[in-house]
Amino acid sequence: MKTITIDPITRLEGHGKISIFLNDKGTVENAYLQIPELRGFERFAQGRRAEDMPQITSRICGVCPVAHHFASTKALDDAFNVEPTSAAKKLRELMYCGYFIYDHILHFYYLGGPDFVVGPEAPASKRNILGVIEKAGVEIGKEVIKHRAYGQKITGILGGKATHPVCGLPGGVSKGLNEDEVKDIKEMAESCVDFAQFSLKLFHDVVLGNKDYVTLITSDPYQLNTYNMGLVDENNKVNFYDGRIRVTNQKGKEHVKFDVKDYSKVVAERVEEWSYMKYPYLKDIGWNGFTDGEKSGIYRVGPLGRLNASEGMATPLAQKEYTSLFETLGGKPVNSTLAYHWARLIELLYATERSIELINDPEITSQDIRNPVGKPGEGFGVTEAARGTLIHHYKLDKKGLVEKANLIVATTNNAGAITMSVRDAAKGLISNGKISDGILNKVEMAFRAYDPCFACATHSLPGGMPMQIDIYDANRQLLKTYTQ
Repeated sequence: MKTITIDPITRLEGHGKISIFLNDKGTVENAYLQIPELRGFERFAQGRRAEDMPQITSRICGVCPVAHHFASTKALDDAFNVEPTSAAKKLRELMYCGYFIYDHILHFYYLGGPDFVVGPEAPASKRNILGVIEKAGVEIGKEVIKHRAYGQKITGILGGKATHPVCGLPGGVSKGLNEDEVKDIKEMAESCVDFAQFSLKLFHDVVLGNKDYVTLITSDPYQLNTYNMGLVDENNKVNFYDGRIRVTNQKGKEHVKFDVKDYSKVVAERVEEWSYMKYPYLKDIGWNGFTDGEKSGIYRVGPLGRLNASEGMATPLAQKEYTSLFETLGGKPVNSTLAYHWARLIELLYATERSIELINDPEITSQDIRNPVGKPGEGFGVTEAARGTLIHHYKLDKKGLVEKANLIVATTNNAGAITMSVRDAAKGLISNGKISDGILNKVEMAFRAYDPCFACATHSLPGGMPMQIDIYDANRQLLKTYTQ
């Protein structure tokens, strides 16, 4: 038995490693994605003032703080029995669009895109943003940096801070917009629409225009036939900020649609001894191990999961590209893990179009931005983080302190699918013991497509650091187990 370890895995948020086990014939027996870090936010949220939660949970991650900030704020809306004003909802969604703009640009150009722009088997030193700039040109690099900064500036104007926002309050937001800020945001949003269209053209030219890349995208090692989940509006169109949670099956048909308050009736969570991530699954289907198909309760979220679970995009340019994706890749649902990159750019375009709609709304400058709160109780909040469906659930006592908190984070929702994707890529790409840096990078591409945030995803409800040490002999027979 030979073990190959990729440690650390690269171009992701958080830390992780991949262990690949080869049998005596040099083929992959199994592969594991292990997440060794622990955050434990559910535990140390207990006893905190509820109104502090949007600031506390935004510190879970410096890449997607806006998602946690507003999932938390929406949970507080519910817990304090208050409906935000119409203007407040629009300001929140506008800020959310800014977050999607900078986050999706980050992943495509800095994390996932280098595998295509530079090449999956290019030297590791080139598979990064510097390699992208070298290949595409300095001027394009400047545009990437500028437009990612625009997304952060939009969130900074609305949120008070570009990285860890402070604007969300139960019942609304703490700050409105003035005319000068509207003008600045409008100019940045219009430029971002153009840049999103440029990014999609780049994807069409560099990726879809390359037969080898198309073959890679559609190849068996990167296929996973799961259920799909995402927030949708009343027309079943993709929505990042609000709506109901829709799950579709392997044929693209609706399996269930539910309100976030009912999430525990639909989704269950389990743990595995080799990771600090939890593994959610659909309760009515059940847990049947790390398998896909209609009898497996594992589902996918995030850009491709959202597009599969929806019936379209709510803006015209994004809708046109949505149609192109499914026509090109064989109809709904698309099961190719690497198609996440295309779906992510479609969402980038949607976020820019939606930001234009919101900034041009006459109500966006209204100062009616908060309603008074009621008595504390139990609350549920859901948003679509860049990486997928994000749920916050708080139970408050009479003093408004957190008695219990549960978070199902986007990457946690994807945990089962990511684990299978890594395993299937390893099994499909490694044979006869032949291993190269390029092959191992293609294995990493299987998780990188999800844009996982393992810092967000690792939680321990007891709040401790449980440890199990297994000691094996040379024949892989378990001799003794130590637990802590």
